[in-house]
Amino acid sequence: MSINLVILAAGKGTRMKSDSAKVLHKVAGAPLLIHAMKAGTSLEPQNIVIVAGHEADAVSAAALAYDESAQIVLQTEQKGTGHAVLCTKDALQGATGDLLVLYGDTPFISPETLDTMRSARARFDVVVLGFEAADPARYGRLVMDGNTLERIVEFKDASDEERDISFCNSGVILCSTAHMFELLAQVTNDNAGEEYYLTDIIGLARAAGLSATAVACSEAETMGVNSRTDLAAAEAAFQARARADALEAGVTLTAPETVFFAHDTYIGPDTIIEPNVIFGPEVTIENGAHIRAFSHLEGAHVSRGAVVGPYARLRPGAELSENVHVGNFVEIKNATLAEGAKANHLTYIGDATIGEGTNIGAGTITCNYDGVFKHHTHIGARAFIGSNTMLIAPVSVGDEAMTATGAIVNKDVPDGALAISRIPQDNKLNLARKLFDTLRAKKARQQNEDE
Repeated sequence: MSINLVILAAGKGTRMKSDSAKVLHKVAGAPLLIHAMKAGTSLEPQNIVIVAGHEADAVSAAALAYDESAQIVLQTEQKGTGHAVLCTKDALQGATGDLLVLYGDTPFISPETLDTMRSARARFDVVVLGFEAADPARYGRLVMDGNTLERIVEFKDASDEERDISFCNSGVILCSTAHMFELLAQVTNDNAGEEYYLTDIIGLARAAGLSATAVACSEAETMGVNSRTDLAAAEAAFQARARADALEAGVTLTAPETVFFAHDTYIGPDTIIEPNVIFGPEVTIENGAHIRAFSHLEGAHVSRGAVVGPYARLRPGAELSENVHVGNFVEIKNATLAEGAKANHLTYIGDATIGEGTNIGAGTITCNYDGVFKHHTHIGARAFIGSNTMLIAPVSVGDEAMTATGAIVNKDVPDGALAISRIPQDNKLNLARKLFDTLRAKKARQQNEDE
């Protein structure tokens, strides 16, 4: 059965104390909304509809950046979850198959759980996602009769017996698209908030002779984010799971609690990650690499056997081939280092191509920015770049070429050539002693005046 995915993302998130929409706050480097979209798209939906409201333009931009096929509809007035889903009716006009409702502020529902819900749909008309709550508090209760979901009772409306139920409602619902809109058309706002509640469709479905059930997942999957405290808890939950997954996958984390992953970090087996390493989005680490302490990586690809850090920074576009070494206080941006290349300390390489086996000396800078445009530096294979070389891009250094220490290179260096660019040294005999004597006398006079 095909799936139509609807994600509710219209709320302000007042408790976040932010001008930004709640669903745009990030966990593991990605907006909450993207986490929900990743889960939902695992079912390969034929339509994806995002219901936006507060900061709709920014929400739309984030959704479309992740999936350009997503449709955006507006809920201009906050009239409840049922009303939000009803806003998608025109966007889904003529759509067949099922409709799955997820929430943009609930980031951790797994693809496996959604697949279980889809399997249950083969036997029931409506499937709700529930969880056993450690503290049911004010959650809506799922009233079951065997495998049949009879109704959802809000806490304020529940009897004492119903409040003893610990099986609670997540709000996630799956049913046919046709049934969803037929049932929502019957929902009223006869309640204290004058809102149209999506949960009301369960009672209407049962009254119409439709079958309903609830599928259980872990409470952790249903974690909603409504405040900065919730956001911090969500980040901690994500990182704990990501660290456990990495260890299980054969990655060595010498101090797991100090390593932070992004939502899409991939690390191959036999990689070693030392303490205090941070991965931003879009990082891939191949098998057997070594990421040393206090390094920060984002938008980078690190190949097998490469060593990064300590105290290294890989920025977007950094491409390290096999057995590359990037050492302490080295920054790489939009640059490719071929197999065996080394930049071991105190270096910036930006907008550059470095050939295989080339050594970049300490203090080297590719001067890639002229204040308006970025320019490229090309360094060939097996070259040697002397310490404190300034490479004024655009410039090329050939294969097996060399630059002298302290060189300022603003012309191309042919293959095998040595580039020397420095002012000739002139030793002024005894001038240092004279200068020191003058300075010390000046200091003594100032001290006497102060006294």
